[in-house]
Amino acid sequence: MIRTVLMSATTALAIAGGAASYAIDLPTTAQERRVDNRQTHQANRIGQGVASGEITRREQHRLQHQQHHIARLEGRVEADGTVTRKEALRLEKAQDRASRNIAQQTHDRQNQP
Repeated sequence: MIRTVLMSATTALAIAGGAASYAIDLPTTAQERRVDNRQTHQANRIGQGVASGEITRREQHRLQHQQHHIARLEGRVEADGTVTRKEALRLEKAQDRASRNIAQQTHDRQNQP
């Protein structure tokens, strides 16, 4: 149930300008698939922002740290085998916050030199 997040590979891909993604095990529930799909989509958005120069390396580091925090939170939430509604909402709010941060950093009119 706990996913293995390869942050160093994500960082390397994003720096190289490629679309970053997480290596994950196959999820077993719809909630897990939704969380994993959002994490993958957000990692891709970060990679695209880096590739286009809309996200600086410093911003990239902060955004990826936030994604890592969400992945750890997901592991803790799923550790006991059940995800309560409260835990699911907490995880979703963390992902919503990360999504807003990615959008903000992508559209802040700050281009990498």
